[in-house]
Amino acid sequence: MNDSSWGAPQGAGRWGAPEMQAAPAGPAYDVHDAQQTRPMPIVPDVPDAGRDADDRDDRDQGAGRLSGGPLFRDEKPQEPMPTAPPPPQKKRAGRDLRAAIGVGVGLGAVIVASLFIVKAVFVGVIVVAVVVGLWELTSRLQERKGIKAPLVPLAVGGAAMVVAGYAQGAEGAWVAMALTALAVLVWRMTAPPEGYLKDVTAGVFAVFYVPFLATFVAMLLTADDGPQRVLTFLLLTVVSDTGAYAVGWRFGKHKLAPRISPGKTREGLFGAVAFAMVAGALCMQFLIDGGSWWQGLLLGLAVAASATLGDLGESMIKRDLGIKDMGTLLPGHGGIMDRLDSLLPTAPVVWLLLVLFVGSS
Repeated sequence: MNDSSWGAPQGAGRWGAPEMQAAPAGPAYDVHDAQQTRPMPIVPDVPDAGRDADDRDDRDQGAGRLSGGPLFRDEKPQEPMPTAPPPPQKKRAGRDLRAAIGVGVGLGAVIVASLFIVKAVFVGVIVVAVVVGLWELTSRLQERKGIKAPLVPLAVGGAAMVVAGYAQGAEGAWVAMALTALAVLVWRMTAPPEGYLKDVTAGVFAVFYVPFLATFVAMLLTADDGPQRVLTFLLLTVVSDTGAYAVGWRFGKHKLAPRISPGKTREGLFGAVAFAMVAGALCMQFLIDGGSWWQGLLLGLAVAASATLGDLGESMIKRDLGIKDMGTLLPGHGGIMDRLDSLLPTAPVVWLLLVLFVGSS
């Protein structure tokens, strides 16, 4: 079959265009040069269906060359060079550790100095912490929820509660708490009645949550070995928090309560329990008069549980308020309430267990 069978006129090339005749050979223009310099045939713009398979293959190859595809049909496309994976990111703490450590050491020095020099000075430290904590709590409630818990009766009653607990024990603390709650109810009556119920409810909650629980620290101080008991309480709480942070940061994989505090893990809880139990055994054996190491194991276990629950409770409050920290007074820590979250619920637990183990005096 020749080219005429495709329907092209006689003398036409493969594409239907007349072929150029070779120029006569001569000294400056021979047949070979003429064949290499003939003009390209004009390709009509027709649909793919009117072209043969070779034409479509040639066009596909040209498109492949322009788009970076394979040059020949049997050539495999080049795979992209694999990129090196990014270097693993180191775990970072969520706070400024230098500031946190510096502030913690400073507070610890003030507490220890006041604790072992004059007991009354340490009671003053508790009162200051209570008043500042109440101010932070009531300020956040008003800012985020519009709840106006009266600060004046809370602050005055909270300070009186701590002093009464130190001077009169549990009976004095209960009486002071009842009078403070009554003062909150009466004080709020001087304002319009709108929101009265939620304001006084928040006020009574604040009375119990901050000054009443803090009163048990003052009650620990009344024993003959009071400074050692308070030091045991502080050490176990700090060691529990440190163990939870260290183990959870290094090995934590399983969330403890993701809806409340996503950063806490079950591994961190185990770390808190282990660290607190060891510290409790040492403290009961060497700091507390008449204490035993096995009592310290139980005390450490209870402290780890109460400190964790206290931390989760504070996280629940902050999530409801939509804040990360209760304040900014302590660089690297947040506010006073952010440091009291584990201490407040742990104080009555330590006081009760020490009374059961070695007595109240």
